[in-house]
Amino acid sequence: RGPDSAGVALYRNGLAAGRTKLCLFAEDPDYAWQALADDLGSAFDDTVSVEVRGSHAVLDTGAAAADYEPWLVEHHPEVQLVSAGERIEIYKETGLPEDVVRKFDLRAMSGSHALGHTRMATESAVTTDGSHPFSTGLDLCLVHNGSLSNHNRLRQNLQKKGIVIRTENDTEVAAGYLTWKLAQGASLKQAMLDSLEDLDGFYTFAVGTKKGFAVLRDPIACKPAVLAETDDYVAFASEYRAFAALPGIEKAKVWEPEPAIVYSWGE
Repeated sequence: RGPDSAGVALYRNGLAAGRTKLCLFAEDPDYAWQALADDLGSAFDDTVSVEVRGSHAVLDTGAAAADYEPWLVEHHPEVQLVSAGERIEIYKETGLPEDVVRKFDLRAMSGSHALGHTRMATESAVTTDGSHPFSTGLDLCLVHNGSLSNHNRLRQNLQKKGIVIRTENDTEVAAGYLTWKLAQGASLKQAMLDSLEDLDGFYTFAVGTKKGFAVLRDPIACKPAVLAETDDYVAFASEYRAFAALPGIEKAKVWEPEPAIVYSWGE
């Protein structure tokens, strides 16, 4: 197998209170993003700025979280909402990881933390919106290595509870589950621990929030995972060789996370 798509959730450039970043995707390479920003600004009596990167655009808006997505669905169904929040920006596309990095000029960007993923689709179509990371709540994203067996029934139940799930990908269902648990008042750690009871299958989750990130392996832990920590950074990957070029890795604490244990930083 080989990778058919890739994506990165980058946390950077926090906005002022009451402002929200909307990261949007359009199939049309010449999409009129400024016209959409002007339209959104007129609809919500707001000044909306826009930054275009490849097939994606990041809009800075004062629209309330409960308002912008229904408005986009009604007035601009040709665009896809990829993420929303104070700090999160998700960029993802079909193609090899190096090509995706180049398309969005990701090497020129920096932030406090990021989650990246590449996949070979086995349970859904090879599309941009079916690629990781998935975001189903403000500043929340999830990447997943593995497969869930009960995602269809869980998708139906979450949609009845008002969670928006756009694709057939089981990972988006897991992200929606965490969004729902957090909305019920659970902490991120408790939501992830609850997933051990409610999600069937095998998986390693990496979850990003505006404060940091967390990692969880299922109780069987058949999917590989490894962590590295120094005074300067924490890194997570599915293979040891991914750490080889990291600065100071020879002095890092490197270990494989234990099954059914939540490891978190910044939370």
